[in-house]
Amino acid sequence: MSHVEHELTSQPDCWRRVAADAAGHAAALPAPGERVAVVGCGTSYFMAQAAAALREGAGHGETDAFAASEFPRGRSYDRVVALTRSGTTTEVLDLLKALKGSTRTTAVTADPGAPVMSAADDVVVLDYADERSVVQTRFATTALTLLRAHLGLHTDAVVADARTALSEPLPDGLLDCTQFTFLGRGWTVGLASEAALKMREASLSWTEAYPAMEYRHGPISVTTGGTAAWMLGSAPEGLAEQVRATGGLWIEGRIDPLADLVRAQRLAVAVAAARGLDPDRPRHLTRSVILTP
Repeated sequence: MSHVEHELTSQPDCWRRVAADAAGHAAALPAPGERVAVVGCGTSYFMAQAAAALREGAGHGETDAFAASEFPRGRSYDRVVALTRSGTTTEVLDLLKALKGSTRTTAVTADPGAPVMSAADDVVVLDYADERSVVQTRFATTALTLLRAHLGLHTDAVVADARTALSEPLPDGLLDCTQFTFLGRGWTVGLASEAALKMREASLSWTEAYPAMEYRHGPISVTTGGTAAWMLGSAPEGLAEQVRATGGLWIEGRIDPLADLVRAQRLAVAVAAARGLDPDRPRHLTRSVILTP
């Protein structure tokens, strides 16, 4: 079993633990009414997108998401939350240092020995969700579960759905596809982007991600036999029928979208195995991007 396989199967236990601990981290996380930005790089950026949409949608206050390198330095926020597994990513550290003394910052990380511990004002350490694989799975989803639980949006049913996602076979015909499109709405747009990233990283697959309502505005033109369109969450009316009419394979979201992301992670590993690839060693990637001057 690869590291990523082991790590993705541990997610239900990680989610259960972080949800139980969420109240103890409340002082480090955004309070209702605060104007907040959530930042990250790569996978963490997509989790930031999901978290921002969830928080604002729940009425807790205006919340934006940015890649750390694209944070608008001229904007004013009450708090900036940085998601960083390694705690060493250059863009995140540079931003936190620039905000020191002017904007309250919180870092969610997996490594209590990383530089981010001193760069942020508040830190939440999820060391039990750290990973050996370059490809992120459990840290990202555990960090998002922490933020969902902080908002009161996590339930035991999410963990149960994750166990279902790990135990049920992948949909018939999925492994035979040569192109994969992931679709989302609201907070699941970020999850769709993350699912596509997992496919690229682990299996070098041709993958795309879009807001579901945008799929008909051009991208559906490449959908045909051999294409899978996977909806994370509830689909817009009529979209499933339109995809099926192209000859593409439609994958319906029937469980919690975060648990459905676990199914997409499993698909990435399965496609990598079918292609003789090692999902723990994605091409051209490292655990953390550290830029030298």
